[in-house]
Amino acid sequence: MTGTRLLVAGVGNIFLADDAFGPEVIRALEGRPLPAEVRVRDFGIRGLDLAYELLDGYDTAVLVDAAVRGHRPGTLSLIEPELPAGGEGAAPPEAHGMDPAKVLALAAHLGDEPLPRVLVLACEPELLPSGDEDITPGISTTVRDAVGRAVEALHTVIPALLADPTATPPLSRPDESTDPSTAGLPLSVAGGAEDR
Repeated sequence: MTGTRLLVAGVGNIFLADDAFGPEVIRALEGRPLPAEVRVRDFGIRGLDLAYELLDGYDTAVLVDAAVRGHRPGTLSLIEPELPAGGEGAAPPEAHGMDPAKVLALAAHLGDEPLPRVLVLACEPELLPSGDEDITPGISTTVRDAVGRAVEALHTVIPALLADPTATPPLSRPDESTDPSTAGLPLSVAGGAEDR
């Protein structure tokens, strides 16, 4: 386990209903901290900060986020997005948004070294604001229940990744469909998942 650098990053907008899943999980980890060698940070909607953090020599980064994948609300999935190649054409970060695919593209564009391996611990949202709602604070009961399960999942996944950063540990009940086609990120591998 020595020498492995791991990042756990909560992403999402706390004012957009279930999009606050990532920040809520990071806050819940304060009561059940991960091992000291793991950097845990809530990035909220600060995509540029996350892009630069990904360039800081981590072996693996686990993004915690809400993602519409077509499953039952509250479903947790561990997925591995396909990382973009560096080079020209990276989309500029959004000042008030966090699109993980754009953040990964920006980090690939900014850095000279390869990006760390990236996994996403995703939760299927139940409540998202409609197009005419600007602010919808508070997450649904279903996703609130998933926060505790996500903390448990991280306490299973993180020790396995510290022991072997190339491992793809399953969540506790790998019974979700592994079809990655509805994810918000381009995916190369779908891992195990926990269906609520």
